[in-house]
Amino acid sequence: MHISILDVFHPRQSRIHGLDPRVKLLGSLLIILTAVLLPEGAWLSQGILFGLIILLSSASRLGPFFTVRRSIIALPFLLAALPLPFLTPGPPLWSVPGLGWVVTSTGLVRFLTILIRTWIAVQASIVLSATTPASDLMWGLNALRFPRLIVAIIGFMLRYLFILADEALRMVRARASRSPRLAGIKRPGVIWQSRVAGAMVGSLFLRSLERSERVHAAMLSRGYDGEMRILHQPINKSLDWLLLLGMILLLSGIFYLSIWS
Repeated sequence: MHISILDVFHPRQSRIHGLDPRVKLLGSLLIILTAVLLPEGAWLSQGILFGLIILLSSASRLGPFFTVRRSIIALPFLLAALPLPFLTPGPPLWSVPGLGWVVTSTGLVRFLTILIRTWIAVQASIVLSATTPASDLMWGLNALRFPRLIVAIIGFMLRYLFILADEALRMVRARASRSPRLAGIKRPGVIWQSRVAGAMVGSLFLRSLERSERVHAAMLSRGYDGEMRILHQPINKSLDWLLLLGMILLLSGIFYLSIWS
């Protein structure tokens, strides 16, 4: 294979990398749940939670700003919440000149809260995926009794999505070899390029369908029963669960701080 768009695991020798996958999964879910449950405008608690993510990233030997750089990709999805400062009723803060749009303080606080919540949740997911191999994640989900079908779907996506990316890369290379750029020859228009791109997408879909049938038949012939297994299961260590207990106490303190502050 020439490409792997899901190669997000960064092997390091760190305490976070060596944790039980179940502990890391539960810890990440608790961080995300705490970020979602924090009240609007709880800036101190959100700042402490953000500092916790930075600390975990540093302890993983990924660098303190590793998650910050990777999480920027999620910011464009927050455009859906951009109208909130204009549509949420509340005390007016300022108005847009010439348009008459009024930004309310309540709407601005709600928008910034959603922004920080999403950013923290994405960074927690990045730390989890960067410190845990995909096979260990699947094992941890199975061990925590997640629905078997959902775990199988996630496992297949992680294992075979890069195959589709590699197939698309070969199609793009084949198209480039059949339509070189020559001096003095005008490139085809946008309509022609869109037509070719549409045909490539259709061809990629058909190739993916055919390959999925071959892969499924091959797996059934080798005894696949709906569950991905790993050869070496992670070692269960009591210290890992004590660290999870400390994480629960810390997150509980952050949550109660947001209520009483």
